[in-house]
Amino acid sequence: MGRLGPAVYVAAVVAVIAFGLGGCATKDYVNQQVAAEDSKVEATQNQVNRHEAHLGQLDQSTKDALDRATAAGKLAQGKFLYAMVLSDDSVKFPADSSKLSAEAQQRLLDFAAKLKSDNRNVYLEIQGHTDSRGSDSVNRRLGQERAEAVRLFMNEHGVPLNRMSTISYGKQDPVGDNKTSAGRAQNRRVVLIVMS
Repeated sequence: MGRLGPAVYVAAVVAVIAFGLGGCATKDYVNQQVAAEDSKVEATQNQVNRHEAHLGQLDQSTKDALDRATAAGKLAQGKFLYAMVLSDDSVKFPADSSKLSAEAQQRLLDFAAKLKSDNRNVYLEIQGHTDSRGSDSVNRRLGQERAEAVRLFMNEHGVPLNRMSTISYGKQDPVGDNKTSAGRAQNRRVVLIVMS
C-alpha cells in the first residue's frame, strides 16, 4: 500500500467529524419528533377518554329514551280504555310549578288503586298541558315537568315506569278559552290516557 498524503487524512477526519455531527443532529431531530408525537398521542388519548365518559352518560340516556320509545310504541298500538284529567280548576298546580297538590296526590292514589284492582296490563300516556301565558319553550318545559311529576308519583305507588310515557303539549292543545281565567284553569292540566 502506498502512503497517503496529509490531505487525505484531513479529508478523512473531516468526514468522520461531519458524520458524527450529522448523527447528533439526526438524533436530536428524532427526539424532538418523538416528543411531538407523544404530545399528540396524549392529547388524543385525553380526547378519547372524554368521549368515552360522554358516551357512558349518553348510553344511560339512550337506554331511557329507548325504554320510553318502546312504551310509546305500545301505547300507539293500544286501544283507548278511558282517561282521567287533572285540571287546575279542580287540582291546583302552583304557578310555573310542577308540584303536585294534596288534591292531585289523592286523586292519583285513587287512580293507581283502580289500575291495580282492574288487574289488567295497561299503558298510560301522561300528557302535560299549560295555558297560553308564557313562551312556547317555557310552556313545553312546564308541561313536561308536570307530566313527569305525575309519572314519578304513579311509579312510587306501584305503576311500572315501562308502562308509562310522558309527552308535553305545552299550550298547543287548549280545551278552554285562554282569554278567561276559567278557560286558562281548564288548560292547565295533566291528562292520563289509559290503553290496553
